[in-house]
Amino acid sequence: MPDAPEKTGFAGRDGPVTLRQRVHDILEYGSEFDPVAKGVNAFLVALIVLNVMAFAAGTVPRIHAAYANALDLFNLFSVVIFTIEYVLRLWSCVEVPMLHTLAPSLARLKFAARPLLLIDLFAIAPFYLSFFFNLDLRVLRVLRLFRFLKLARYSPGLVALGRVISNERRALYGALMVMVTLLLFAATGIYFLEREAQPDAFGSIPAAAWWALATLTTVGYGDVVPITHMGRVFGGVMMLFGLGMFALPIGILATGFSREANRREFVISWGMVASVPIFAHLKAGAVAQIGALLYSRTFQPEQPIMQIGENADAMFFIASGEVAVELDDEQVRLGEGEFFGEMALLYRRQREHNVYAVTKCHLLVLDKADFERLCHREPELLAEVRRIAEARVKEDKLRKAGKQES
Repeated sequence: MPDAPEKTGFAGRDGPVTLRQRVHDILEYGSEFDPVAKGVNAFLVALIVLNVMAFAAGTVPRIHAAYANALDLFNLFSVVIFTIEYVLRLWSCVEVPMLHTLAPSLARLKFAARPLLLIDLFAIAPFYLSFFFNLDLRVLRVLRLFRFLKLARYSPGLVALGRVISNERRALYGALMVMVTLLLFAATGIYFLEREAQPDAFGSIPAAAWWALATLTTVGYGDVVPITHMGRVFGGVMMLFGLGMFALPIGILATGFSREANRREFVISWGMVASVPIFAHLKAGAVAQIGALLYSRTFQPEQPIMQIGENADAMFFIASGEVAVELDDEQVRLGEGEFFGEMALLYRRQREHNVYAVTKCHLLVLDKADFERLCHREPELLAEVRRIAEARVKEDKLRKAGKQES
């Protein structure tokens, strides 16, 4: 039996694509095989970068005096574009399969509460609030930096960093506790050693904490320093501890980010995961969790993806492109929104078919351990995978029986 389903088309849709579906696909997926989506995404990324540059340039008095009107017009243009983008995202979000069962207003409200949509809102809200409230224009200019955060939607690196922070949060919490404990110990120790010699600088533990923080982080401003012999010895010891303790979270993040960046070759968006038919019935929170388990791979045309006899270590979901599954003397082609490779995982066997890329393919990969963890957490998903697998087994038996009769 092949590790592949019948071809169902992108996102499992049947029939003609509506305008709203088209808008949703362009804004949420941005496939490199869609020139319109590529153009829209490139334009939005360029506009975000230009906004950051304009914000920085506007703080230079000479530039602001000479080009104030041009900068204001560019800001107005940007607000209009970002507003249109935000409204279109909300308008088209009801095309997400899992939101079909909700009332349009409730579906849009749930979609608007997602972090990236909140960033989109914060990027434009200050401009409109200025018409209703007497806000400091300098504050409004600072809030325009939220537009830079919109790049998170298009950056695999930022997506990977967010996942690293989430995955390593327990280790980071532990490192933070160590850092706080060391900070309190350093502040308390220097307080008892220096309070009589320098009552103004070390008269209390909170006051001494400033010296402790500057010392342990190796910044060493030099505005407050110990002058007693024991205070200097204690300060030297704290510097050595600071080199190790405050580098701990940096090491955790650097290791995790390096590992994650190598796994993700393109951005895995929430909408991309939601478009896979087998995930369509899950709640938004479950889709977000699944997105955190997936990593991405890119395959060039004719490049093998799976080969007969290999150990099954993952299953694959097609984000874009087309793959071919070799079945004895015939071939089945699969496209966007479809998946393969789950049979060997379910039945714990080696691969029984060769699969290779027909076009350049972007695949979402779910490791064996994560597959088992996901099936345990989402039993309905496991039942659906098993149902599809059993149907494929029957189909394969019928196909082979038909060949023998002929």
